[in-house]
Amino acid sequence: MTNYVTAQPPKWAENTVLVWSVFGALAVVSLGLLFWERRLAAGEPGGGVRPVPLGRIAVGGHSMNPPAVSAPVRGREAELERISILVRGGGGGMVVVCGAGGLGKTTLAAEAAARARAEGQAVVWIRWRDDPEQLGQDLAQAAHVLGLPDSRLEEARTGRVALVDAVWEHLAAVTGWLIVVDNVDAPARVGPGSGRPAAYRGWLRPHGGGVLLVTSRDTSRQTWGPKADLVHLQPLADDAGAAVLLDAAPHAGTAAEAEALAARLGGLPLGLNAAGTYLSVPTSRHRTFAAYRHALGAEFADLLGAEHPAAAADPAVARRVVRHTWDLSLDQLDQDGYTLARPVLQLLALLEPAPVPRTLVTPELVTDATGLPATAATVDAALAGLHQYGLLHTPEPDGTGAGSPTAGRLQLHPLVREVTAHTLTRPEPTTAWLTAIDAHLARAVGATRDMPGRTGWPTARLLAPHLPAHLNRNTPQNFSSARSTLGSLADILRSAGAASEELLLRRHTFDAENRVLGPDHPDTLASRTSLANALGGLGEHQEAAELHQQNLADHERVLGPDHPHTLASRNNLANALGGLGEHQQAAELHQQNLADHERVLGPDHPHTLISRNNLANALGGLGEHQQAAELHQQNLADHERVLGPDHPHTLGSRDSFANALGGLGEHQQAAELHQQNLADRERVLGPDHPHTLASRNNLATVLNNLGEHRQAAELHRQNLADRERVLGPDHPDTLTSRNNLATAQARLAGTGRQRRWWQLSRRVRG
Repeated sequence: MTNYVTAQPPKWAENTVLVWSVFGALAVVSLGLLFWERRLAAGEPGGGVRPVPLGRIAVGGHSMNPPAVSAPVRGREAELERISILVRGGGGGMVVVCGAGGLGKTTLAAEAAARARAEGQAVVWIRWRDDPEQLGQDLAQAAHVLGLPDSRLEEARTGRVALVDAVWEHLAAVTGWLIVVDNVDAPARVGPGSGRPAAYRGWLRPHGGGVLLVTSRDTSRQTWGPKADLVHLQPLADDAGAAVLLDAAPHAGTAAEAEALAARLGGLPLGLNAAGTYLSVPTSRHRTFAAYRHALGAEFADLLGAEHPAAAADPAVARRVVRHTWDLSLDQLDQDGYTLARPVLQLLALLEPAPVPRTLVTPELVTDATGLPATAATVDAALAGLHQYGLLHTPEPDGTGAGSPTAGRLQLHPLVREVTAHTLTRPEPTTAWLTAIDAHLARAVGATRDMPGRTGWPTARLLAPHLPAHLNRNTPQNFSSARSTLGSLADILRSAGAASEELLLRRHTFDAENRVLGPDHPDTLASRTSLANALGGLGEHQEAAELHQQNLADHERVLGPDHPHTLASRNNLANALGGLGEHQQAAELHQQNLADHERVLGPDHPHTLISRNNLANALGGLGEHQQAAELHQQNLADHERVLGPDHPHTLGSRDSFANALGGLGEHQQAAELHQQNLADRERVLGPDHPHTLASRNNLATVLNNLGEHRQAAELHRQNLADRERVLGPDHPDTLTSRNNLATAQARLAGTGRQRRWWQLSRRVRG
């Protein structure tokens, strides 16, 4: 070795050209190595494997322990058990706990993690930070904790294998673990690469030997794929919500008062926790469940709608604040291209807290209200996005019978609606939005009225809760058209047998007309009649009779005794008296009214036919079955001749004639008529119409009289279930069905044997 400090330099060193050439070559090689290292760190542009810095995998900068659950988790035992079964089963898989913001997804996951750890599972908690690279590092660290060898990580670091594959190959081979990835609200960003997790090639896969639990606001099966077990969270039941409140504020009131507040908050855990926290503070102005519930009406914005100064900058804060939690979802939808999601949500929030018919939310409504361009496709996309993030529900109809028409419906969670209506800003004044809503409500009623047959009835039911506010908002100049809109919809509801919805509109219209037009105005008198009839349809005969009594006196005073409206008023009073069991008084009124109808309107006028039918019913109530049957037989023939065999009044007349025959003991003929009438009413009115339910009840009763107790009991059992569903458990007709079922069952038990009744085929036409 030459010592260049003491020895003479070699001859080549004196050649400066050669020396600088060597130095230049070394510099070029060094730069090339530097750029190659950077290229490896950035990944291969042609899809090659990206090396991973091992140090970042081995050392995490944040805790991977699950958060502690500070209070009992209420009302989620079924969901927790579902997750526990998967964890204990040892077969691995992926669970996605999904639903709108505020439903307690993180809390549920934390409780599931605590239970898994108590059972000896290795538990790792990862919080999605909107950073795919960080998620990869966290999952690699989790796999390293679970035994992924350093040598395999070195292979990923140097690009010989993809880190995501190395991680999941190891996780597939290891059992006894639960990894939670919390708040994955933008699943398409999870990576690596683009696309939904449903492809199962990214960081979230169902192929592990343990369980991967993901929480997300995205509820779409298309996002998560067929192998993910989706646990859709719903609001808590009232009793579970009450337990949450009592856990937080045990001295704020009774269980019943806590349930009432829980119902008012829609069972939303975030809202329940906010209320419970407020009530637990000794210095709060409202210290009881009842006081807080009452204060929500006037102080909602302060109690639950207040802004948090840090929410805009910190999503973690926004998730914990009722006012802001849904902004995260709306912001994400806007980023994903659903630009109408926010204005459509605001429009729905301005309607009543009841399901909205899908047909109401049109591009024309969105544009008229917001001024934003809208098409059918963009409105559909906005609704789909809101539904995907759990902000909008599409509840199914309540068990409609086979063959019944249905209508699509949209509904916001009550707290989502209320917070949106109170706090979200709109680009136009609220009055302009409401004006557009009112115009489109009126159009929707007109369109429903023009639908053929029964097809518009489900939409009419859905529109009904939104019409009283429509009348309230209209100016004196628009009052006439607004109440006409309510009257048109109420008439449709009467035809549909929707007595509760009809009553809502009739009472609201009458109150408004009585206030604006005065008690003696003909329109007010007509509205009082309609209100009383609706009450009678719900079995409120006493209140109906009092209204009819007042109305008859006013009609006679204002319009005279022979005016058609006066005759109708007298008929209605007599019917209400019959409903109260005052058959003699009812018969006398009907007798007078029939004579007046025949004299004033003629014998074939539909109102005269109704009057004759009602007199015959009253005579039947008095036990005059022969006279009643003769009148009903004449009336049925007249109905078929004047109105046709399928008119609802004709069907009612046939039903009355069959009942009269039953009163005479002619049960076989009565059964044949009821059988025919039930089939016709199911075809014309639908299986759930109250008149159809009455026909089924009458057929079952006459079968019981024929000794066919088993068949009668089966019909009564079906009818009781339908009446409870359609009319409610306390409706007088429902109570009658319950009594009739008990009678049929008692007779069946008494006979101890079954006789088969022949299949009726002969149709009675006279």
